[in-house]
Amino acid sequence: MKKLMESNFDEKLVISILLLALSSCIAISSSQKYQQYEQNFLLSQIIWFCLGTIIVLFIFVFDMEQIRKLTPYLYVFGILLLIFVLFAPNTIAPIRNGAKSWILFPGIGQIQPSEFMKIFLILMLAYITKNHKEKIGMGSVSQDGKYLIKIFFASIIPIYLVYLQNDFGTSLVMLVITIFIIFVSGINWKIIVGFLGMAISVIALLVLLFLYSPNTLLLFMDTYQLDRIYSWLNPFQYEAGIGYQLSKSILAIGSGMISGKGYYGGQVYIPEAHSDFIFTMVAEAFGFIGACTVIFFYFFLIYRIVAIAIKQREETFEIIICIGMIGMIGFHTFQNIGMVSGLLPITGIPLLLMSYGGSSVLATMFGLGIVLNISYRTKKYLFS
Repeated sequence: MKKLMESNFDEKLVISILLLALSSCIAISSSQKYQQYEQNFLLSQIIWFCLGTIIVLFIFVFDMEQIRKLTPYLYVFGILLLIFVLFAPNTIAPIRNGAKSWILFPGIGQIQPSEFMKIFLILMLAYITKNHKEKIGMGSVSQDGKYLIKIFFASIIPIYLVYLQNDFGTSLVMLVITIFIIFVSGINWKIIVGFLGMAISVIALLVLLFLYSPNTLLLFMDTYQLDRIYSWLNPFQYEAGIGYQLSKSILAIGSGMISGKGYYGGQVYIPEAHSDFIFTMVAEAFGFIGACTVIFFYFFLIYRIVAIAIKQREETFEIIICIGMIGMIGFHTFQNIGMVSGLLPITGIPLLLMSYGGSSVLATMFGLGIVLNISYRTKKYLFS
């Protein structure tokens, strides 16, 4: 405890995690009034947070150099799990909501390997970046080209495997994590400009195809995904079918107004409210004030990770891990809140540390545990 107090350990990050965990339990408890399932999701979520705390404490056994050496093994282990999910029989890897992403453990529950793969990918990209800077260097087009090739192959494998599981949301998160890390890695600005130009061109092409030749999109999208876009643009037109959840979510958020309807005062029934649509429960029960409070907790969480990253000076491995976590948490928050309020298409991305889900909670706590370990082992300088 004395070492902890004398170190750079970021207790404010711990407070932000606790605030989000408490908010999650309150929101999940409120959502259970619909009794869609017999399971007590609140009790399960508390257990997941307790297990996540144990994982965080276990991570402190290792220093960052040991974690760096373990990174390739964790990455390969994650890839093997993703492959196993694809080829395992449905009795072991069941299909849920059209996606085959879970491994069933009798008596324990289901684990989603892709959630942990996001953290393994962050570690692997940090590992590659550090090694490349030390052995080859960065700044020139040739050096950065070699770096991008390494990053491409390290990220495309898990992204593609998750996409094959029909989990577009998680594969999109991995892509965003990769882009975040590339942009802060120190590569030549000419390459960044080229990337931005390509990204804008691809987005513009997709929009034009959707407007003038939507059937062309079916070459790399299925009909269900295309229908999700239509229902996002006009949810109330598809309210009886695919747009049901989104239309009810918009009504619930709007009906919460400024201060909400109260803890158990929600009146709009939303399927799976305890999961991806947990923010809707917050907005309906506690209104604009409650929704803004939760958003502030996420801003504070990201701010603390940024503060930890700034203290790392030249520690590339640690900095990239922090940036990867910022990208992951930031995108999850932006996308989830955007999709439940109708601003963005529904992609099935949970609100980290808020939505119910053992794999999501454990994986996020694993990543935040590494960030806390980084803060604990940050050296103090006399003239810092």
